Amino acid sequence: MKETHQTRCGFVAILGAPNAGKSTLMNHLLGIKLAAVSSKAQTTRSRIRGVLTEGVGQIIFIDTPGIFKPAKRLDRAMVRAAWNEEQDADIRLLIMDASRGKIDPHTQPIIEQIKEQKTEHVWLLLNKIDKIDRLKLLPLAAECEKLGIFEKILMIAAKHDDGLADLKSQLLAAIPEGTWHYPEDQLTDISERLIAAELTREQLYHHLGAELPYVSTVVTDTWENFRDGSAKIQQTILVEREGQKAIVVGKGGAKIREIREAAQAEIAELAGKPVHLFLYVKVAERWQDDPEHYENWGLEFKA
Repeated sequence: MKETHQTRCGFVAILGAPNAGKSTLMNHLLGIKLAAVSSKAQTTRSRIRGVLTEGVGQIIFIDTPGIFKPAKRLDRAMVRAAWNEEQDADIRLLIMDASRGKIDPHTQPIIEQIKEQKTEHVWLLLNKIDKIDRLKLLPLAAECEKLGIFEKILMIAAKHDDGLADLKSQLLAAIPEGTWHYPEDQLTDISERLIAAELTREQLYHHLGAELPYVSTVVTDTWENFRDGSAKIQQTILVEREGQKAIVVGKGGAKIREIREAAQAEIAELAGKPVHLFLYVKVAERWQDDPEHYENWGLEFKA
């Protein structure tokens, strides 16, 4: 490790409305999939830290759940986590879907809270610029600049790595001097078990209907490594109703096989080894009221 006075280290919170591209941004900045990604909103539930070490700088990215109007206990815990993580960050990245050509109604309340709290060091990332005409993008950037709350406004397309090299270099220059919090080769502070569960849950979003992924979760029960370099992983998918279980399993077990094969490939790529994934589906009517799940996700269990 470099000398203390030469190194830089800082926390960067990624904020935004659901489906703005927060997890995609962090995954692409790190070059590895840590957070579940889907086209459906509110995919991220847990607080996930990704560590980028480059040169003398170390950035700890905090991928937070999307900020939205919460209804259920889990929703409220997710939104609280997002705002709590923001408070301790050195830099806040507010990511907004620019493809609409205007400040969307889901991002507006976040902007209002930033203004009300007089939050400092907020950078606005106009994301998905590949989906908007540049003639519409520039007026949007000008409108956001007039708000007077953003230290920087950058344009990116996280999914295509467009603008990410510049973002990374600017962040490395802006974080404060300090000692690194993690070893140079560490990419995250969460366990393989939790990442594996998140990757399987991602496949629920890809393979199931609009509502079912929101009333289900995944738990990694066991992870056994073998001498030949492979691993056996057993996970349980929790749902709230018998009818939901039938949908996850599918006719003749077809749907659960699709989910298992896709998740197994993702987890094997992450682990860098062959993986044998076994999935079980269990009805747990009140899984959203179990404090253990919240603890695993780094969320606060409150009414």
